[in-house]
Amino acid sequence: MIIAHDLGTTGNKASLHGEDGRLVSAVTVPYPASFAAGGIAEQDPLDWWNAVAQATRELLAHAGTAPASVTGLVVSGQMMGAVLLDADSRPVRPAIIWADTRAAAQHRELEAALGEAHAYSILGHRLNPTYSIEKLMWVRDNEPEVWSRVRRFCVAKDYIVLCLTGRLATERSDASGTNAYDQIAGDWSDEVIAAARLDRSLFPEILDSTSIAGPLSATAAAALGLHTGVRVVMGGGDGPLAAVGSGVVAPEDGAYVSLGTSSWISFVSHAPLRDPLMRTFTFNNVVPDSFVPTATMQAGGASVQWIAEALSPDPQRPDTAQLLADAGGDLNTDDLYFLPYLLGERAPLWDPHARGAFIGIGRHHTRSHLTRAVLEGVAFNLFTCIEAFRDSGASIERIDAVGGGAQSDVWLGILADVWGIPVRRRTIVEEANSLGAAITGAVGLGLADFSAARALSEVTAEFTPDRTRHASYAKRHGRFSDAYTALAPWFGQTREAH
Repeated sequence: MIIAHDLGTTGNKASLHGEDGRLVSAVTVPYPASFAAGGIAEQDPLDWWNAVAQATRELLAHAGTAPASVTGLVVSGQMMGAVLLDADSRPVRPAIIWADTRAAAQHRELEAALGEAHAYSILGHRLNPTYSIEKLMWVRDNEPEVWSRVRRFCVAKDYIVLCLTGRLATERSDASGTNAYDQIAGDWSDEVIAAARLDRSLFPEILDSTSIAGPLSATAAAALGLHTGVRVVMGGGDGPLAAVGSGVVAPEDGAYVSLGTSSWISFVSHAPLRDPLMRTFTFNNVVPDSFVPTATMQAGGASVQWIAEALSPDPQRPDTAQLLADAGGDLNTDDLYFLPYLLGERAPLWDPHARGAFIGIGRHHTRSHLTRAVLEGVAFNLFTCIEAFRDSGASIERIDAVGGGAQSDVWLGILADVWGIPVRRRTIVEEANSLGAAITGAVGLGLADFSAARALSEVTAEFTPDRTRHASYAKRHGRFSDAYTALAPWFGQTREAH
């Protein structure tokens, strides 16, 4: 059997799978994240490791599985962060995670040195404060004492693989999310690293996602309650792995949307997709010789989580499902808009200064109106991303939904009406990342091939767009975009004032 770990923003999901990838059991162990003014978003890597150890033990106990039956372990993880390690491979400070936007000055330095369009041609991504290399530069420039102890760098999943095996490495999907990887050359970009004034020795070796990083070390085996014969497969970043878990392993499989803390739309292609306006980006896929063009917004599910907590009498236990249900039906928000930029924004705006805003609130608006405006705001933003893909030549005629938000009929109905295309729910919703990891692990162990993913995630519901509502939403989408355009200068001035 195979154990997959998915290191998310709010916790680690451990799932047990048969050798064909089929899900047997899953448990989640939460851990905290620190969000603060100034764009700070951090986590303690030791919390990740402790959650992996605890979740493994709980998973085995919950499933009644003997440790001896586990032969492989694989990891999925949040992307674009920075774990800084000393000479003994110990973290020198909290990990700077994907949502952190402090590195604006470092972004500008790289942009001046490389040029935005040239960097995009190398990396498949825009230069942006949310990427790993800018975060490394920020620590160097702002925490010199800490930086003096830094010898290596990795991202979340790679840190766990290090703890499991003692080997520090990454693979192509996560490497392509650092702003330091040359997608054409298939290696770290010496040009970008030099422009960042960093040493290439900081960057780990790059393996394939299906590579076996090593056997489980004795120390790790004791912590997890497993045996040292377990082989650890590298795995990949949560975005590309979610594609596999959604049954999207080749171009003909269509597109999917992940409605997690961050939310994104993605599909598989044989080559990187370059948007003339650089609104979207391309990750390397965990499936060999393929890519996953992607448009990720910072706070998709996070916006829904925020409004549920803000409107709940008990923010620690919000009744999110009921709140979403009350926002359904023919409820009309009456020209109320929400800009879902609580953490700045990546696609399609690439504006770390952007912030959330309700626009058009009237005395008659209720909790349900506010909630529906949030759902519509995320849908509008993702619709702009769909249009960007189409402008680049991609054909998107249907989208499958995964992630926690995909459990909501109300939200999927809104997405279908806003986008004007069918939206389908699959059997694997919250476990798409870990299922993708498990299949990648099975491929690495020689037990399966990636095509097995198609049979493991089936469509359970389809939401077709109402043409009248779509026509109305199409007009409102323009007003949504205009609202950000009008407020963008104010957002920038506000951040600069601080």
